[in-house]
Amino acid sequence: MNRIKEVLEQKGIKQKWLAEQLGKSYNMVNSYAQNRRQPSLEDLYKIAEILDVKVKELLTERKAQ
Repeated sequence: MNRIKEVLEQKGIKQKWLAEQLGKSYNMVNSYAQNRRQPSLEDLYKIAEILDVKVKELLTERKAQ
């Protein structure tokens, strides 16, 4: 699970803009934001760099069951 959608909303950034910066389709970025797909580690680092956050801020912790 990731927090990409939350971070985008906090920063007032649109998914379309992130897709352009990342060189990915809007549909791919939307899949990341909706947690239907998870970005590769390489893409996760690129997203963190583009959004000027640490990679850790894009990730959620697993809850113990």
